[in-house]
Amino acid sequence: MKKVQIVLGAAVIAFGFTSCKSETEKTAEKNVDRYVTYVDSINNLDAAERSANWAAIEEGYQMRLAEAEAAIAELKDDADRQKKIEETRSKYDGVKTAAEADAKAKADAEAAAAPATGGNTLADSYFGAGNVVGNDMKFMWVNKDNILSVYQKFVDTFKANKDSYSRQDFDKIKAWYEALDTRKNTVEKEGLSPEDNRKIAALKVEFAPMFKWERMTAKSNENAAAKE
Repeated sequence: MKKVQIVLGAAVIAFGFTSCKSETEKTAEKNVDRYVTYVDSINNLDAAERSANWAAIEEGYQMRLAEAEAAIAELKDDADRQKKIEETRSKYDGVKTAAEADAKAKADAEAAAAPATGGNTLADSYFGAGNVVGNDMKFMWVNKDNILSVYQKFVDTFKANKDSYSRQDFDKIKAWYEALDTRKNTVEKEGLSPEDNRKIAALKVEFAPMFKWERMTAKSNENAAAKE
């Protein structure tokens, strides 16, 4: 009788393990299917919707991918589902590449469509309406005869408005100033007078420390405001 009880007990334990394993496998299969369905749903979105919600899509994907990868260990003998996981991963990589390309194309198109000066109040205030800054910032309209006045207007404008600029404004002004200096190197070779060159040097000595201080202060103020 005791021997029968032991056998029956072993059978119950074995059944328990079998049931547990069966439930684990079912959960694993469900997670794989959930992963596949999620990627398929992403494929069904149009490009604009994907781009607008890409951060949330990527977060959801990583969560479901983690579940699917954990399922691989439980489904090591299920070649079909393992293959499905790999195929789905490749499909998502293709979607991700396309989404990133769309985002870059959109950003490039917006940059190209943005007016170089017209409607750009900040650029107009520094260089005057009609003087093209352009995305390449080559300042081809600046020459040996007008470069001193361009520097003078640049410094005067900054001094008059420095307290109203955001960090983004400071970044733009810095980029313009550096580009203007690059243009000056070319203009010097085209006959810039020594007198104008000395006056520009004086303006640069005045501008550089003032700009550095104001930009640093603006960053500190924005960081403090963000913490609050």
